[in-house]
This record gives sequence, C-alpha cells and structure tokens, in this order.
Amino acid sequence: MEKPRQSWTGLCNISFGFFGIQIGFALQNANMSRVFQSLGSSLDDLPALWVAAPLTGLLVQPIVGHLSDRTWLGRLGRRRPYFLAGALLAALSLVLMPQSATLLMAALLLWTLDASLNISMEPFRAFVGDMLRPDQHTVGYGVQTAFIGAGAVAGSLFPFLLDHLGVANQAPAGTIPDTVRYSFWAGGAALLAAVAWTVLTTREYSPTELAGFGAAHAGIAAPASTALAARSPLGGAVWIMAGALVAGAVEAWSLEKEVYLLAALLAAYGAATIAAILLARAGRGQAMLASIVGDFAGMPRLMRRLAVVQFFSWSALFIMWINTTPVVAQRWFGTADAASAAFQDAGNWVGVLFSVYNGVAAVAALLVLPWLSRRMGQLRTHALCLLAGALGFAGFFLAATPEQLLLCEVGIGMAWASILAMPYAILASNLPQAKLGIYMGLFNVFVVLPQLLVATVLGSIMRAFFPGEPIWTMAFAAGTLVLAALVTLTLRAEQAQAA
Repeated sequence: MEKPRQSWTGLCNISFGFFGIQIGFALQNANMSRVFQSLGSSLDDLPALWVAAPLTGLLVQPIVGHLSDRTWLGRLGRRRPYFLAGALLAALSLVLMPQSATLLMAALLLWTLDASLNISMEPFRAFVGDMLRPDQHTVGYGVQTAFIGAGAVAGSLFPFLLDHLGVANQAPAGTIPDTVRYSFWAGGAALLAAVAWTVLTTREYSPTELAGFGAAHAGIAAPASTALAARSPLGGAVWIMAGALVAGAVEAWSLEKEVYLLAALLAAYGAATIAAILLARAGRGQAMLASIVGDFAGMPRLMRRLAVVQFFSWSALFIMWINTTPVVAQRWFGTADAASAAFQDAGNWVGVLFSVYNGVAAVAALLVLPWLSRRMGQLRTHALCLLAGALGFAGFFLAATPEQLLLCEVGIGMAWASILAMPYAILASNLPQAKLGIYMGLFNVFVVLPQLLVATVLGSIMRAFFPGEPIWTMAFAAGTLVLAALVTLTLRAEQAQAA
C-alpha cells in the first residue's frame, strides 16, 4: 500500500512552519554581524563570535534526529513536538537578542537562538519524507524551499522597510538600532504563528500506518551496534591525535585562537567514537551515543558522496553570511565604522540583497528547478545551479555600484534553491524510513562542519594574505561552489546504483 498523494494544500501545510523558522534564520544571518559590530566587535573578531551558530547545529541536529525517530506522542505525533518546542525557545531568543547590552550577551543569545531554530528545523526535513510518497519528494522539498525563500525575504527586508517607515536606523555607540530591535520582535511572533499552523493543520502517520505502507517506507536498517562493536578503538585514538596535532600547530605557527575549536572537535569525535565502541561491545549499542556514532560511520555511499557536495556548498554560504555586510560597507559605502550612518545604510542594503537571493530561490524552487530536473536530471540541475552561484559571487569583483549586486544575487539565489531542495529530495527516496530523522540530522553535520572551518580557518587566511580586504572572501565562496559542482557531476553513477 502506498501513501496517499498530498494536494497542494497539504504540501503547503506540511512546510509552512519553515516560513517562520527561516524568518528567524534570515534575521540572524543578515543582522548578527551588524549587531556584533554595533556592540563593539572588530571585523577580525566576527568569525569567532559567529562560531556559536554552527557549533550548536553540529550538536543539536543529530540528537534531535535520533530522538524524533523514536518519539510518538499520540495526537501530537513524532516530529511536531520538536517543531513546537524549538519555536517557543527561538521566539524568546529573538525577543531578547536586541536587548543585548554586551557582546557576551549577544553571543550567548546567538547560541540559544541557533540551537532553538535547529530543534525546529531538523525534523522538518524528515517530516517531508514521512508524509510524502517518493514521486512527490522533489515537489515537496521544492515547496519547502519556496517557503524558506519567502521567509528569508520577509526576515531580510524587515529593517529596510522599517527604516523607510521612519523608524530610527542609527543608535548611540554600543547599542542596537530600533530597526533591528523591532525586526527581531516581529520575527519572533511570525515564527511562532507559522510553526503553530503546521502543527495544527497536519496529522502524522503513526508507526502502525507507516508499517502498512510497506517495507520501502518502514524498513529498519541494520542496528548500528552490529558493525560498531567490530571496530577498533584505535580509530578514535587517531582522531584524538589529529586534534592534538592541530592544537600543536596553533602554537607552533601562531595561528588564530579559533583554530583551537577545530582541534577540540577532532579530539571530541575521537573520544565519542571510543565510548560508542565500548558501549556497543557491552551490549548497549542502542544507547544514543552508540547509535549516532554507528549511523554516522555506516552512512550509505550515496549519502557520503552528497555530503562532500554539501560541505563545499555551505562553505560558500557561511562566507557570504559573515562577510557580506563588511564587504558592502567598505567597498560601496566607503566605511568600516560600525557607528556611522553609512555602515547602517550598508546593513540595510545587505538585507535587500539577501531578500533578492531568497526571493529568487522561492520562485526557482517551484518553477525552474522542476523544469530543469525533468530535462537534465537532478544532479546536472544541481551542478548548473551551483555554477550560477559561483558566477554570482565572482560578480562582486565586477559590480561598480551596490545596485549592480542585485544581478549577482540572482545567481546566488539559484544555487540556494538547489542546495535546499535537490540533495534532500535524492536522499529521502533512498534512505530507510525508520532512520530518516537521524540520517537527515547527520547529513546536516556537513552543513555545519564547513561553517566551523570558515569561522576557524578562513579568518587566519584572510589576516595572513588579505588583511583589511574582506572582498576576497567572495573569491573563496565562488571557488567552493565550483568544487561542489564538479563533485556533483561525478555522482551520476552513484545515484543510479542507489535508486
């Protein structure tokens, strides 16, 4: 028996909550560098302050994915409890963020905000796979991407629109402008309302119903503990040694202090691997740590290859979110002074730019990507869109006016639409239903890891080779999207074997 086909109304209800979640992410992405600099942060310190966001995603998403696969709360369902809990915490963080009086307070609230948004967001990826039959996966993730784009447009434009309505866009040094303050408050309310809509208008399939849809949808992969118990703890020791070597390199070569975080993560993964192997050997392989580490080590081959594509793709995106405001302010508005009116104007224009790429993504996800996919296939479509994004970033070096950057955002929007839809549509059709949450959470690790590397390593590169010239970060972004496109083109045979 197959799952029922969802109508367009059903498709929209399933993903409408992502509209609110993305408003929260858009406010964060477009304004946190501005908030940090308004509170006194230097340009060089931005990556270290931003590192809270990807680190929380790295920790939260696999845990939430693992737990949501094992949750069933009757009428509230499997994924929806996490939608609701995350939305409540994220809305509270958005209300408190513009009240930050210190950099430390803002950084801690960014940590809380990103963790909360991830708690809501991660199950939405699995939710589409839960609710839709395979032949609707592409359109389902396309609709989700359209809501992501629409939410990001709304979130990105809030400060710009408020400024034009006469709300104060400047504030004394060490404080946050009212345009940003009111935007965060409105975003919190919109987030709660959108997630509540999905919670109230959808009904999840129970475990019994999923089992009735057949083994293709309810099949359980081999227990993680089976392969994990046979592994040697020496592999974990190698990761710990790698972390020690990275830490030693920081000292030996006077690298930036943020690189210590990379060393700590390598060592932590090694320690977690050893602990998971010991748990599996002791017959406790279904414990959360052992299960997550075992599933990570046993990812399907197609998922591993797509993870490399995600790694390079999201490197470019995180470079953009951190650096667009300082790049635009310095190159087109002639200032690096966060307290100046010109800098705040640049911040508003970045909101407009971000709204354009998200708006393009919303339209492309519904109209362009399905059309291209039918003619070129999912993987070639993805590669083409990634190359369009690379051209968009390269265009930052050619634009003579800030208005010309709007054309660059069209290419970036095409890439963004495909990054949000195509990999997940491919995976949802090729992963076991019973582990869809954990695999989607683990796949998103490769969204987070490049962000951590950008925050820890790119800053050192920029200080060494391009001090005071943030425009060159856009060249790195273009290069990583080209690499992602090239890897995508090697996946044709892999997808055919996995399908």
